Order: sequence, then structure tokens, then C-alpha cells
Amino acid sequence: MLDLNLAGKVAVVTGAGRGIGLSVVKALAAEGVSVVAGSRTGSKDLTELAARDEVRSVSVDLTAPDGPQRLIDEAVSAFGGIDIVVNNVGAVVPRVQGFLAVTDEDWQWALTTNLMVAVRTARAALPHLIRRDTSVIVTVSSVNAFLPDPGVIDYSAAKAALSNFSKSLSKEFGPQGVRANTISPGPVTTALWLGDQGVAAVVGAAAAADPDEVVRQTAAQSATGRFTHPQEVADLVLLLASERTANVTGADFVIDGGLVQTL
Repeated sequence: MLDLNLAGKVAVVTGAGRGIGLSVVKALAAEGVSVVAGSRTGSKDLTELAARDEVRSVSVDLTAPDGPQRLIDEAVSAFGGIDIVVNNVGAVVPRVQGFLAVTDEDWQWALTTNLMVAVRTARAALPHLIRRDTSVIVTVSSVNAFLPDPGVIDYSAAKAALSNFSKSLSKEFGPQGVRANTISPGPVTTALWLGDQGVAAVVGAAAAADPDEVVRQTAAQSATGRFTHPQEVADLVLLLASERTANVTGADFVIDGGLVQTL
């Protein structure tokens, strides 16, 4: 068994109520990490996890300008500092009517959710992260950061900015012991894709197609023929949060089953 030596660390995870975020909280807690899990609505699974592990569930709207600071303050108050930040908040609305139908309000929502939450979280956390000998920011981006898609044009642009932002952080704060890396998943088996209002349902409704067929056709585009599972992303977060990758920073890790075929 590979010992990641994460026990006793303190982590903050955003978007922790379900999907990738919930899997990351579970994985970190299983390694002995004290986790502060930020979520707007929470979930039954997160509540149950907080009842039995060293997990503190914080109900907070992270898209509010002061939301990320409140989450970080809660973590520092509870545990005295922070070692790991996992920027996981993200959401997408398929723009099935095309670019010309995407309003300023749509753009603002996409940029706030997929970029500014991470910016504000990092800004609040970094004064605490640099107090540790070493610390880590892992940001969940997307293959759409470098695979532009007009069907999610605002999301793609926001994720490209997010990946660029993380790279810049790695350059400024690397000399102070903070590593910053991104993970870029392709489609993942979460509500973002598979929920009642998820990508498959919205795209299927616009094309008069069964959502299951949308999923099947999308999965078939990857070499493995399937979506990634949240736990697989969480496992990658664990590795990047550990000292096993102590000299890895400013890097991006694609987990998409071979969907992106270019170098």
C-alpha cells in the first residue's frame, strides 16, 4: 500500500456536497485528513460523512463575493491552519441556442462559478498556506480548457482562464512552498452530466434524443468507451496533495479516457 503521509493535514474542499467534491472529501478523510467541506446546499451523504469522520460541513454560497473567505475563516478557526485547498466548484449550462443567445448575465454566471470562486478561495487561503513548510492547491478544471466547444462556450472560456490562473499561482508561490496544479477531467459520471438538468438531458431535449443515447455517443468518443468516475478524480487529487508529487507544480493532469486525441 502506498502511504501518502496525509494524516494530520487540513484540507478545504469547495463544491463538496456531491459528485467529484464529495468523493474528494471521502478520499481525504479516509487518509486521516481533517476536511472542511464547503457546499451551498450540502447533501445527505456529506452530513453522514461529517457525523463519523473528521469532516466539518460548512453551508456557504461560494459564488457570493464573501463566501470563499468565510469558508477559509471557518477552516482556520476550527483547525488552526490549512495545508491543502481543492478548488472543485464548477457548473455548466449547455448553450443549445448558440453563442448569440448567451447573454451578459450568462457569461457573468459562468465566469463567477468556474473562475472567480477559485480566485477568491485562493486569495483567502494563500496567507495561511504560505505559513506551512509545504502546501498544495489542486484545482479541478476541464478538458474544455483546451478543447473549445461552442455548445459550452462560456464554460470553456472560464475553464481556460482557470487553468491559466493556476499556472500563474504556481510561478508566484512555488518559491514559498505552495504547489498549484490542475486536473482536467472529461465527462464524469456526476449530476453535471447525468442529472435531470444535466448536459445529457438538456442536449437530448434540444435534439429530440434520449439522454442515454447522448451519454452513449459521448462515451464512445473516448478510447476507453466510458465516462470517468468521481473516485478516479479523487484518487488523482490525493496523489497531487501528497509529498509523493513534491516537485510537481504548474502541471495539468488530463483524465478523460483518451477523449482528447491531440498532444
